[in-house]
Amino acid sequence: MDKPVGECAPVAVQPVPVLDLLSSFLRLGASSFGGGMTGWTHREIVERRRWLTDQEFLQTLTIAQIMPGANPVNLAVYIGLKLSGLRGAAAALCGMIMPAFLAILALSFTYQQLRSYPEAQAVLRGLACVGIASSLTMGIKTARRLKPHVLPIGIAIAVFLTVGVLRWPLVLIVAGAIPISVAATFWLERRRSHHG
Repeated sequence: MDKPVGECAPVAVQPVPVLDLLSSFLRLGASSFGGGMTGWTHREIVERRRWLTDQEFLQTLTIAQIMPGANPVNLAVYIGLKLSGLRGAAAALCGMIMPAFLAILALSFTYQQLRSYPEAQAVLRGLACVGIASSLTMGIKTARRLKPHVLPIGIAIAVFLTVGVLRWPLVLIVAGAIPISVAATFWLERRRSHHG
C-alpha cells in the first residue's frame, strides 16, 4: 500500500546530469499523451528515476498547475530547474516540447490528407479516451498519497464541483482555494503539533 505523503522521509534533491534530464523528457515527450502527461512524468521522475520523492513531486505539480501556461511544460521546466538549475530547465523544456512539435507537424499534414475518412475520427476519439484515462489514473494515485482528512478532501471536492460541474471560472476558484488550503494546512499542522 502506498504511504501518505507526510510519511515520506525528507530527502535532499541531488543534482542530475543535464543529458539524463534531456533523455528522460525526450522519452516523455515522445511517448505520453496530453492529458496523461502528469502520470507518465510521475512514473519516470519518481518511480523509475527516483529523482524526487512523492511529496516533492506533488509540491512541484501544485506550483506547475497554478502558474499560467501548459501544465506539462510548466512541470518539466520546474523539475529541470529543481534538479539541475537553468541548464536543467532548458534541457527538460526542449525534451518535452520537441517530440510533440515534430509529431504535431506530421499529424497535421496526415490529418489534412485523411480527415474525410471516418477511421481518422475514430482514431482521434480513441486517443482522447487514452488521455482521459491517464489523467484519471494520476488523480487517483495522487489522492491515495494525500493525508486522509476532511478539510483537504472537502476543498478538492468543492473545486471539482465548482469548476467541473458548475463551470465557474477556473482562475477565480483557484485564487480562492489557495488561501483556504494554506490556512487549512497551517491549522492541521498546528493541531497535530499540540496533540503530538
